[in-house]
Amino acid sequence: MVILVVATTADPASIGPASAFLSMPGWSPGPSLQEGIESFSNGEVRLLKHEKSIVREDDLDLRWETAIGEPVSEVIFLSRHTAVSSRPALTVHPIAVPHLKDDETPPQGGRPGWAAQPNPRIGPWLRLLKQIATDQSLVPEFEITLEATHHGPVTNTPTMFLEIGSTEEYWGRQDAAQAIALLLWQGLGLGGGTPVGTWNRGNEKILLGIGGGHYAPRHMDIVLKDGVWVGHLLSGYSLPMEEPAKGNSKSNSNSQEINGMWKHAIRVSYEATKSAFPGGEVMAHLDHKSFKGWQKNAITNFLTEHNIKIGKPDDFV
Repeated sequence: MVILVVATTADPASIGPASAFLSMPGWSPGPSLQEGIESFSNGEVRLLKHEKSIVREDDLDLRWETAIGEPVSEVIFLSRHTAVSSRPALTVHPIAVPHLKDDETPPQGGRPGWAAQPNPRIGPWLRLLKQIATDQSLVPEFEITLEATHHGPVTNTPTMFLEIGSTEEYWGRQDAAQAIALLLWQGLGLGGGTPVGTWNRGNEKILLGIGGGHYAPRHMDIVLKDGVWVGHLLSGYSLPMEEPAKGNSKSNSNSQEINGMWKHAIRVSYEATKSAFPGGEVMAHLDHKSFKGWQKNAITNFLTEHNIKIGKPDDFV
């Protein structure tokens, strides 16, 4: 089994960390997947470079196994991050567009209604990234944060994105690129240390974040604590709910009465998280303050109906 790290030459926040990573010891040229996609090998790690948008090359894990004969255990994408705030940031997040209907076109890759398996390294690597960024004096200039689940490309193995944001001024920052490269180097154990965030456990709890904003602040407060595992993080925009008609009190408590893709989004994100953490117990953590009363009641009832436990912050530590 090999690990794919994927970068694109079209993005300075992607190729910058990839180049810094390749400057570290142990790399050798690898086979080309196809024209325009070259690779480099280091132990069980394969770094792929292509020329397209990072969210448009679907099924790279399956394509690699078919063409090269090496099964893929996980995929890590390097990318830029954009934000209205323009604040410099280093971010980590899972990918999916589970809230889109079949007839909708995902604006940034993926497949409508689909959720990738979240990479188990997300929580441990967020904490490691914060340590590295602090040691490299990037904090407090750069915010170290999770992002909610969003965009593509389609993958078939546990996946995560590592991003540098949030404007062109920061996408090319060499110190930020070096921090991401160090995260990869240390996190994958290429320097001879123990890899960080490898899931080989059972009977541990995994946080499935439901609700809140794009940067998942209430979920992140928990994930920053040592030993916490995290799966998908569904922000409010990934939980489209049609408000019941006024006076329909039954709808306030019956999830079947609340239309929208929110139930599908929760279901497929839960299943993908469960698949990524075999033997673990996936528990929902709700950002209660982000919901109206009827929304919270519907979500709580839906989780109960589907035997998905709801955890409090202390349950995940």
